[in-house]
Amino acid sequence: MKQILLITDGCSNVGMSPVVAAAHAKAEAISVNVIGVLDDGDLGEFGAQEIAEIARAGGGMSRLVNTRDLTQTVQMMTRKTVVQTIQQAVHKELQQVLGTSTIEALPPEKRGEVVRVMEQLTETTDLKIALLIDASASMKHKLPAVEEAIADLMLSLQARQGNSEVAVFHFPAHKHGGDCTMDVDFTNQFSKLNHIFHNLPLSGTTPTGPAIMYVLQAFDQFANRRRVDDETDGMMSDYA
Repeated sequence: MKQILLITDGCSNVGMSPVVAAAHAKAEAISVNVIGVLDDGDLGEFGAQEIAEIARAGGGMSRLVNTRDLTQTVQMMTRKTVVQTIQQAVHKELQQVLGTSTIEALPPEKRGEVVRVMEQLTETTDLKIALLIDASASMKHKLPAVEEAIADLMLSLQARQGNSEVAVFHFPAHKHGGDCTMDVDFTNQFSKLNHIFHNLPLSGTTPTGPAIMYVLQAFDQFANRRRVDDETDGMMSDYA
């Protein structure tokens, strides 16, 4: 199960529409959640609208939160996206097998069994999360809260039974005019994520759409590497 968690505090102002980019993600079965980080002021009507539209196009959720509530929100949205995706899959299966699309329509004994399976899947399903962090100039005083929220998310993921892998990206890249860069490749060694934003240079532009597309490419590259690794393991096993 794959998801992008975008943490931002402003409107995109460079490159393609982030709403279009989020729709591309959804088409590839990658949900996009968006957290708008407030700090004393607000995002403005346009910023709040864009955040909601990105999440809607990406099949995810959106929230506007203060920095003090960021940690709780990051954990909540990560888990709720997993639950929501599993529910959608179960409802689709129920429709095909039983002709009903809601759990509530099942007999009580069957309903309890389905709920137990869903709860188990929530904890055991493999999860890949791409954390996409807005590092534009206005995020300077919010990055410590973002880093703290990521650290707490890692603790909650470690408690899951299923394999959880996380990658971290920030945008803009600040190097050679790039739109986005990868700070940590997909890993379940969460110690690699410590202090990733230490002395991070900040820039004024916000290329949110191109950054989402960059993350989609990273998902593809990760899948290709995993496929090559599996094929290599298979060839070596022939000699074992």
